[in-house]
Amino acid sequence: MAKGKNKKKGGNPKQNKEEMKVVHEKNEQPPSDDDSSVSSEEEGEDLILEGVLVRNPDVDSSSDEDDDSNSDSDSDGERVEPMKKKAKTSAGSTKSKAQKKKKDKKKGPEIIPVDFTFNDMNEKYFHAVKNHLLSQPVYAPYSSALSDIMIENIAVGTVVSTEDGEDNVFGFASVLNVTTYNEKDCIKKLKGLFLCGCPKEHKVEMETVLSGKTKRPAGMLIHGRMVNLPLEITLVLHEQLILDMDWAVDNAGGGKIEQKSLDFGAFMILAPCTRDNTTHAIMYKNFDDEIFAGCAEFVYTISSSNLKKAGGPNSGSGDGESNNNDDELVAVIVCAKTGHRQGMKELKEMIHGA
Repeated sequence: MAKGKNKKKGGNPKQNKEEMKVVHEKNEQPPSDDDSSVSSEEEGEDLILEGVLVRNPDVDSSSDEDDDSNSDSDSDGERVEPMKKKAKTSAGSTKSKAQKKKKDKKKGPEIIPVDFTFNDMNEKYFHAVKNHLLSQPVYAPYSSALSDIMIENIAVGTVVSTEDGEDNVFGFASVLNVTTYNEKDCIKKLKGLFLCGCPKEHKVEMETVLSGKTKRPAGMLIHGRMVNLPLEITLVLHEQLILDMDWAVDNAGGGKIEQKSLDFGAFMILAPCTRDNTTHAIMYKNFDDEIFAGCAEFVYTISSSNLKKAGGPNSGSGDGESNNNDDELVAVIVCAKTGHRQGMKELKEMIHGA
């Protein structure tokens, strides 16, 4: 696994700061990130952030910022000097706030302000990221290998954590070049899933995208989070990923070859979903996947039976086993870069309004 390092980011540093109040009952124990605490019965279950979340009015949200430079990165204009993405340094003030509120609050649950920080991938997040992958049946069999690759792929990847010194991960996002890691067994199997069940009208196009022979490389967008992570934090997580990609094109440490390999022209997402028994409509587990699907070049679903044939999550191989549920589907979402950026605009409009 590659060692962590700082890298420069474009955009306003406010995007690295989101503060929420988390209401916890006393004596409540935080969830463990050690993968030894995840039993086979827990694999495939959603991770939930405990407590009640309340917006802190003293902290600006991402809606107060102009992200035209992020969503229109291909447009002409002067490039803004990138800035470093780093954890905030306000731990002392945050701690004092918590202590003061604890003294003033005599009854009821304890209120603790929490600063969510957006950090580069790092080895210390391995077990927490793996736990998130274990909660997604399509990735569960490859959770260890994928966690290693995402940590190695430090140039394009972000985790949502806190500044309390713990290795908690409340969400993550990464984009993996499907040809750079082509020799990895987990990537080979996931590429097989993309082709499994692909409609004939898109078969040739899909094979071309996965071949690495396109002008710009294709990236596998993998993301996960606790199911009740605040919407604004989810938006900023995706925004940080875009900052990663924009930064990497000019600044990735491997020189021109690595920089070119991170200049993605297409994105592929394996999105968990189900089909409504009455309307037969596709129901996505993650609202952001549904938005990206609406901006995609094409979308198709893979059934549980096809997943088994391709050696997918129900085949019983790999890191873990998932429930054998015939209602489980995986949607393959293929977006061009323009479609992904359009999806980001719609995501922001949905959360903050037009």
